[in-house]
Amino acid sequence: MTNTTTRTPQDLDRNLALDLVRVTEAAAMAAGRWVGRGDKEGGDGAAVDAMRKLINSIPMRGVVVIGEGEKDNAPMLFNGEEVGDGTGPEVDVAVDPVDGTTLMSKGMPNALAVLAVAERGAMFDPSAVFYMEKLAVGPAYADVVDIEAGPTENLRRIARAKGTDVSGVTVCVLDRSRHDDLVAQIRRTGAGIRFISDGDIAGAIATARSESDVDVLMGIGGTPEGITAACALKCMGGMLQAKLWPKDAQERERALAAGHDLDRVLTTDDLVTGDNCFFVATGVTSGDLLRGVSYRAGGAYTQSIVMRSKSGTIRVIDSYHRLEKLALYSAVDFDGRPLAEQE
Repeated sequence: MTNTTTRTPQDLDRNLALDLVRVTEAAAMAAGRWVGRGDKEGGDGAAVDAMRKLINSIPMRGVVVIGEGEKDNAPMLFNGEEVGDGTGPEVDVAVDPVDGTTLMSKGMPNALAVLAVAERGAMFDPSAVFYMEKLAVGPAYADVVDIEAGPTENLRRIARAKGTDVSGVTVCVLDRSRHDDLVAQIRRTGAGIRFISDGDIAGAIATARSESDVDVLMGIGGTPEGITAACALKCMGGMLQAKLWPKDAQERERALAAGHDLDRVLTTDDLVTGDNCFFVATGVTSGDLLRGVSYRAGGAYTQSIVMRSKSGTIRVIDSYHRLEKLALYSAVDFDGRPLAEQE
């Protein structure tokens, strides 16, 4: 019997996972040389440089939607920059060479090198609104939360779905003074709090991992990180709800001029449309999500997580890199040292 079924190719049909993970591994190994040195800019710059060199070898026609900033302020991986080798699918790209530069510079846990890719036009354009109010949960609570209901009600809903009282719920919150009222509300419910100093992409992902004791992320954090985290949660079946949060009157005016409805609740599907995106991260410093870069004589170990929403596949990849081999073909100096050490 002849099979007459035909399949219509999609723009992002090829599995780019292993190509993309090489990019975050490169960024993590470059940043890893700066861990604990107290130099956020130096480490971030090394990661940006490494990521940019590797990303342009990927078979895709990418445009950076979430990058290091506007062109004048970020000479590499700026918003609007074209990346990839000029072949393959047209895609939106979100890059965060080091999510948690302070964590990296102080040698603290959970610094990551992050990359997300989706079909062209899929990623939300925040139009220079740099912060958003966020509510992130894993698949178990994706259908019960509502950012408009407020922290107290959402914690009660999560507790009911979890089969416990509110004291059995743990909330991840960025440790910022702007969250003083939120923290007070959470504590009045009896829920526990896991404070993080930086890196709320890892915090959002933690809500969707069965190994984690974090049930929900709440609070105001970076819009770029929110969109990138939405890619990960889409792959994991979680939910991110958000509302744009202009930090001052000037930013509010720009948001309104760009046509944003500041009362609109943005869901995971608003932040990343469709169902064909990738999320890749490599640990720079060890944390709850991934182990950080570990150097040995002549080599380095990395650990990465790779997700694809289309298949729902999540891979954790442990890699060993022989630096002498990499030096033969790579454009990145993985064996390099910070300039202060070389003098």
